Amino acid sequence: MVAAKVANTRTVLQRALRDRPEAGASAIRPAIEKLSNLLVLLGRTPSVDEIRGLEGHAASLYFEVFDELIVQQRETFAFTTRSRRPPLDPINALLSFLYALLRHDVESALEGVGLDPAVGFLHRDRSGRPSLALDLMEEFRAVLCDRLALSLLNRRQLVASDFSTAETGGVSLGEKARKAILVAWQERKREEILHPFLQEKAPIGLLFHLQAALLARFLRGDLDGYPSYFWK
Repeated sequence: MVAAKVANTRTVLQRALRDRPEAGASAIRPAIEKLSNLLVLLGRTPSVDEIRGLEGHAASLYFEVFDELIVQQRETFAFTTRSRRPPLDPINALLSFLYALLRHDVESALEGVGLDPAVGFLHRDRSGRPSLALDLMEEFRAVLCDRLALSLLNRRQLVASDFSTAETGGVSLGEKARKAILVAWQERKREEILHPFLQEKAPIGLLFHLQAALLARFLRGDLDGYPSYFWK
């Protein structure tokens, strides 16, 4: 799961560099190289704690250059670092909302194949936390949520007035913006992809259920390994 997350974040950066080779290349290229090195380290089967450390390092590398992927409205939507509970800028508010949508879908997919979303591998179990859902959704964050967020901003489908800042500093989305994001999310889920393991076409909305089913088959001994989702 972590290898897929790191590989998928690297692919997002590679695609951004391919589409706009002049934009942020001096920062993005080194990040891509470092993510590649982390993938090699992950392949050496470290301990779970080491995997958590590598995952955190990969996330830091990725978000350090995330601002380079924003090419429109940069004066309004500057990104410096990931912040949660509460999100402290519009980008973080948008990402948190999309991640919540993804988590809901992944939880439903896990329950649909008989797995408990609360019993995870990497995210430590805690009361009320869907640890397994948080584990599984790592494969999809960058390729689905982050790319959709960037698309909404770079196409100016969201603007500064769609966000508001509370006295405490937390930033939230307006109702109109939430509806627009939900429509875009559903449209993205209808897009078809070729599943890299199953070699069959499927709508993105079915991808979570396919991965949950593969995970269940692995846990029950029907597969020798869990085939994570690597985006091409």
